[in-house]
Amino acid sequence: MSFLSFFVSRLAKALVVVLGVVILNFFLIRMAPGDPATVLAGEAGAGDEVFVQQLREQFGLDRPLPVQLGHYLWGVAKMDLGYSYRNRLPVLDLILDRLPATFLLMGSAFVFSIVAGVALGVLAARTRYENRRRWLDSVLVSGAMLLYATPLFWLSLMAIILFSVVLGWLPAFGMESIGANLAGIDRVLDIGRHMVLPTLSLGSFFMAIYVRLTRASMLEVMGMDFIKTARAKGVPARRVIRVHVLRNALLPVITFAGIQLGQMAGGAVLTETVFAWPGIGRLMFDALLQRDYQLLLGIFVMTSALVVVFNLLTDIVYRLVDPRIAASQGAPA
Repeated sequence: MSFLSFFVSRLAKALVVVLGVVILNFFLIRMAPGDPATVLAGEAGAGDEVFVQQLREQFGLDRPLPVQLGHYLWGVAKMDLGYSYRNRLPVLDLILDRLPATFLLMGSAFVFSIVAGVALGVLAARTRYENRRRWLDSVLVSGAMLLYATPLFWLSLMAIILFSVVLGWLPAFGMESIGANLAGIDRVLDIGRHMVLPTLSLGSFFMAIYVRLTRASMLEVMGMDFIKTARAKGVPARRVIRVHVLRNALLPVITFAGIQLGQMAGGAVLTETVFAWPGIGRLMFDALLQRDYQLLLGIFVMTSALVVVFNLLTDIVYRLVDPRIAASQGAPA
């Protein structure tokens, strides 16, 4: 199978998955208790039935569910995710306004977790395999297990108490200093200081997984015959690790990295809430509390589409890194 055929096949499957997720989320949201028209009428101080019926007609809530679904799917195809009753703005505008902050937080947490996790995993595997400083391997594995078992919200709160309240080193909330009116490099540094605690809190859990995954994968590859042959031929240890071991050991790490991005979107909801980070997770939490179901549905659709895109990119990277996949599909490596 050529790369183009592979890409088209994966893209078609991704579109089917997105369509299924949109339909499923649509019915789940419609099954949620509460009538948005009644809530809006109550907030406007006009709870009579005539006004409520007018709101239902205005937002299309009086139509049969299949008609509403067809209208919504047609809107999604045109990149129209509906209208937020609560914010009185198009849903897509609200999401696009918050998406950069979420991408910034997720991107920094992703890079931190994978770089630190792989580096510490390689260090642990080398000390274990070479039987030198094995205490370091025990410390790294124990630390990874501790971070893996620690709840995200507890870790976030403890980080705020220690580094913001007690030591006063880092800001606890927000994306930048309110009212500071900073610009240029000063604003970049200010945002960077606000990113430290949310990034470490969100990325620590996944870093712990990468440490264990990289260590286990490397120890497995190090025990294979072709590694022993390379070492017997006198290939330097660093070259064996970099060229022969790491490339094969990173395959499960790459697979998990694609899954991690989807899971990280869920973790970002909690992290953004704790640190008052103005991203899509915080917007989702507010929409849930305000029963803004149209906005909530739009966020579900957008995050689901992002997860599918991340998985599609993972499949492509995986195929490029591991030539055996192309060979097994009848294509030359």
